[in-house]
Amino acid sequence: MIDTPNTTAIPPTHASYFASLRDSFSRILPMAWPVLVGQLAVLGFSTVDTILVARFAASDLAALSIGIAAYITIFIGFMGMVLAISPMAGQLFGAGKLQAAGQQVHQAIWLALGLAMVGSTLLLLPGPFLALAKTSPEISDKVRGYLAALAFSLPASLLFTVYRGFNTAVSRPKAVMAVQIGGLAVKIPLSALFIYGWTLPLPGGLGTWQVSPMGVVGCGLATALVMWAQALSAWVIMRRDPFYAPFGLHAKGFSRPNFTAIRAQLKLGIPMGAAIMIEVTGFSSMAFLIARHSGEAVAGHQLAVNLVSMMFMVPLALANGTATLVAQRVGAHDHAEARRLGWHGVEIGVGIAAVIGALVYLLREPVLHLYTDNPTIIASALPLLVWVWWFHVADAAQTMANFVLRSHRVTLMPLVIYVTSLWGVGLLGGYWVTTSRWAPPALQGAQGYWAMSTAGLVAAGVSLCALLAWVHRQESPFGGTVMSKNSL
Repeated sequence: MIDTPNTTAIPPTHASYFASLRDSFSRILPMAWPVLVGQLAVLGFSTVDTILVARFAASDLAALSIGIAAYITIFIGFMGMVLAISPMAGQLFGAGKLQAAGQQVHQAIWLALGLAMVGSTLLLLPGPFLALAKTSPEISDKVRGYLAALAFSLPASLLFTVYRGFNTAVSRPKAVMAVQIGGLAVKIPLSALFIYGWTLPLPGGLGTWQVSPMGVVGCGLATALVMWAQALSAWVIMRRDPFYAPFGLHAKGFSRPNFTAIRAQLKLGIPMGAAIMIEVTGFSSMAFLIARHSGEAVAGHQLAVNLVSMMFMVPLALANGTATLVAQRVGAHDHAEARRLGWHGVEIGVGIAAVIGALVYLLREPVLHLYTDNPTIIASALPLLVWVWWFHVADAAQTMANFVLRSHRVTLMPLVIYVTSLWGVGLLGGYWVTTSRWAPPALQGAQGYWAMSTAGLVAAGVSLCALLAWVHRQESPFGGTVMSKNSL
């Protein structure tokens, strides 16, 4: 159902402000909670792998950290390009142009397949990542095996991204959540089977059926099998569920590549993908640089990364829900309601992030013991969690503002902000601090990277919120605009 605006006039008082905020939250929440559950299921893939591999071998955990960082570096940018389907389909859905939205899905599938060919090739050639990490030959071999399995997984992951982006755009996040939960249910036993191996006696004394322990490589194999199962499930749902019939997705024919439509998606998707890639690589590249210090340091970093990634799912879900409603209102030319929902989403996301960050900070030691009892790894991870509170709040602010900007099809300036803040202040700043003689000893390691990454996120959050305020001011009070959004 297309979201409809709340047309009740609300006087500018404190009581009416909170009433308006509650109204926005009541509309964002039904969109956000299925996304949260689904994304937690997705994050459960790496969480399960982290916990299982941490109990298998420290070298495999280090390989997992480096392998995940390499995979994300490649996947996330391509995912962002494909996810341009979401604001485009959301605006078409809000305008009632259902057939056009369905045609955009077909073109997004062609785009996903083309990007998958490039990405899988890069995953099979991980030399640059290994050179950056300067790992031992043992860990390098494990990283190569892990990434080879994920190269097979990538096409399925990008195809499922089309399904996810479209369903989010048309207010149907539960359809995505159901498939993601099913994937996690299959992933857990498969990862355990391939990591630790299994020997099963055959009946009649015919010997045994054995799966040899694969360690970190088993994680990649399990992920590949599950992602293809999810992609096939998504295809069956979109072909058979009557909800998708008005979009033309039940038709027997499949649209040929329309390069005009694909270029339009790339025009929006390339800045989106680049911004997401910078956001993630500004953080994931820390694994390569921290790996130069020691295997224990990067293992501790992996625990902190996984924890903060789980926390991030809450503002990410709220951002998805807010962006969907805003895009639909923009498509319906209801800009006043789009502004109200957008700002309220930012305020709600930052407030909830502050509470979650405080809880994790206060309970950081028990939380780390849920991952492992290895005192060396815990000692490496514990100092990093000092930064988690501020990191998480700033991350929520920049994420919420950026998603709302995407709904207005503003993607170029956020890319510039990300380059300056996350790569400039965060990554390069971290390298500068950790290699400077004047820096305190505590910051001349993993903590230095976390400190500067936090500073970079603060800069990005402030800048993106300021940009969002400027974009809103350019909108006329009559629902039109006095600016070209494509220029931003």
